[in-house]
Amino acid sequence: MAGLFNTRVSPIHPSYYPRLSLPKVIFSPSISSRLPEVSLGLACSTMTPLRPLTLMAASLEPAKTISGTQFENTQPSKEVLEIWCNADAVCFDVDSTVCLDEGIDELADFCGAGRAVAEWTTKAMSGSVPFEAALAARLSLIKPSLSQVQDCLEKRAPRISPGISDLIKKLKAENTDVYLISGGFRQMINPVAVQLGISPENIFANQLLFGSSGEFLGFDTTEPTSRSGGKATAVQQIRKAHGYKKLVMIGDGATDLEARKPGGADLFICYAGIQMREAVAAKADWLVFSFQELLTSLS
Repeated sequence: MAGLFNTRVSPIHPSYYPRLSLPKVIFSPSISSRLPEVSLGLACSTMTPLRPLTLMAASLEPAKTISGTQFENTQPSKEVLEIWCNADAVCFDVDSTVCLDEGIDELADFCGAGRAVAEWTTKAMSGSVPFEAALAARLSLIKPSLSQVQDCLEKRAPRISPGISDLIKKLKAENTDVYLISGGFRQMINPVAVQLGISPENIFANQLLFGSSGEFLGFDTTEPTSRSGGKATAVQQIRKAHGYKKLVMIGDGATDLEARKPGGADLFICYAGIQMREAVAAKADWLVFSFQELLTSLS
């Protein structure tokens, strides 16, 4: 859906959210048989057990400059609610949805390339440039080594969005399968998945590639999430593999909206609790500003 949106992005800034503390993550990269002297590394199985995170209880408030009342989709229709309450599977975007931050922006800032990379992230999420072009451009600016990724995770641990843990627990209690689908990096998403009880097999994300000395080599271009339309492709693969009758996609960006298509998601819920992307919000089946709204609707 690249090029369809020239959207205004209104970040929603909480006054204060402490960064969650993660214990040290041990990285043990291995050499890929498919790519000689390249480590895909950072598989979930290489990490030491993580202590439970202290999740934030407060809700994010929508930006005062953007009012939810200007949209007609803040209240779900009967059909939308029926699909949501009977979903076999729910796929979540990660950055600015499950987590408060954009992981690639955090990594870029940590590596000293924050401002330039953030501009590309905005372009990618609004759909004004092909995702693969934006991803390649951002990584060419960062060029993170394996040790820098490790240090970033240890010193800037991912911050979990308020209410997401309770929502995922509820979905799993209802035997609804949960997936994480992200244009971000598996190495940075694995610790989040562990805390939320989501198995590695249910993560669809990009993979950073490192050489035998930990030097940055690029990213795995065979991952569907590495290119425009990739989330839609991932959702279609999930649905075909498991035969889900009702599947829901939740996220904040144009790439998440793309997943709602024949053979993909039946429903797209725009989560605007962190970022309000107006063009995306306007096309959503349901616009929400907190995960508590979704949790309450399941009760």
